[in-house]
Amino acid sequence: MSTSQRALAPEISTWPDDEPQLIGSTCATCGATTFPVQRHCPKCSGADMSEVRLPRRGTLVAWTTQGFPPGPPYKGPTGKDFVPFGVGLVQLDDVIRVEGRLTESDPAKLEFGQEVELTMVPFTTDEDGTEVMTFAFQPA
Repeated sequence: MSTSQRALAPEISTWPDDEPQLIGSTCATCGATTFPVQRHCPKCSGADMSEVRLPRRGTLVAWTTQGFPPGPPYKGPTGKDFVPFGVGLVQLDDVIRVEGRLTESDPAKLEFGQEVELTMVPFTTDEDGTEVMTFAFQPA
């Protein structure tokens, strides 16, 4: 029996595509790129924003291990069900830096400039058994 799945935030990626991409926005006035999509540019306040698919691969700029459940609005496992996870800042080509979950939680196995690629990982399971997926970056 296959498990049904849904995205935690379906509007931020193209998942369930085979090679999902994050969806950001680009300002037609100044060229700034945002993630997630924004209606107004944080750089020039322009309103001429258009959706753009972000690169799938990038390099790891900084990282840490999240050793305790994040505060609200976190809706993942807590208490004895919580498993520490890696969090990193990833430079997607020369386009944008994105903060996200890492598939590797051991800081000793990560290094500055390491190439990573977007993937989807299980986040939690709904009451009805639906697996809730979120984006993460894995070593490439």
